[in-house]
Amino acid sequence: MTARKFTLGNVFLYGTLALLSLFFLMPAYMAAVTALKLPADISLPTAWEWPSVVNWSSFSDALAKLRPDFINSLILTICGTAGSTVLGSLNGYVFSKWKFKGSDVIFTLFLFGMFIPYQVILIPLFQTLRAMNLYGGLPGLILAHIVYGLPITSLIFRNFYAQIPTALIESARLDGAGFFSIYLRIVFPLSIPGFVVTSLWQFTQIWNEFLWGICLTRHTANPITVGLANLAGGQAVTWNLPMAGSILAALPVLAIYIFLGRYFIRGLLAGSVKE
Repeated sequence: MTARKFTLGNVFLYGTLALLSLFFLMPAYMAAVTALKLPADISLPTAWEWPSVVNWSSFSDALAKLRPDFINSLILTICGTAGSTVLGSLNGYVFSKWKFKGSDVIFTLFLFGMFIPYQVILIPLFQTLRAMNLYGGLPGLILAHIVYGLPITSLIFRNFYAQIPTALIESARLDGAGFFSIYLRIVFPLSIPGFVVTSLWQFTQIWNEFLWGICLTRHTANPITVGLANLAGGQAVTWNLPMAGSILAALPVLAIYIFLGRYFIRGLLAGSVKE
């Protein structure tokens, strides 16, 4: 192995990247510093200063207030991610290996759902869930996220399954295997990278979503984003609690990207290079 040469260009490059990293991490530093301060020590002139007395109770107090919302978000995110991922996998399987007349047109129209903002369909979605007696609870919100996530998960799986040789599917058909038999025995075992990508993507999107959470659920079914907003609401706010709550709310997404981030990149690159 040859030693890396530190030229002036490399020093400038890494120095710039280090400064940008510090700039990017400033909000996280401010949240951590504020969360560790006593309410009486929080003021704008001393906002950047490290607390003289570390107040760890902010995290336990915030967790106690956010625990029901945290559990709601876990149920919402796990169910919504699982539903949209599995259905997206089946859609991708159909549109890539079981094409029918007009399937390309239907798939193109299907993908338009990716470009519809949350705000545009909020009122029709509210009316639909109310007509289905699903408004106000987690089941309705889970259903909304499953349906809204189908275009992107279907696209990812369709592109992923396009790399599976069609001859393999045809051979299974000649051997008498049906639609679900081919999927379960051939396609699904090869889909792990695709499932990792879509699961991480959907988990992040559903966990961080706020608008539907506040408009489509009642207080007992609020996700953690709504609970965090309520924690910071009011005229007299003890800012250590919302800051501690924001850190706690970010931990699940941060954890899965720390432990599964490399698999996410591998899944994105799967099939991108043909041998």
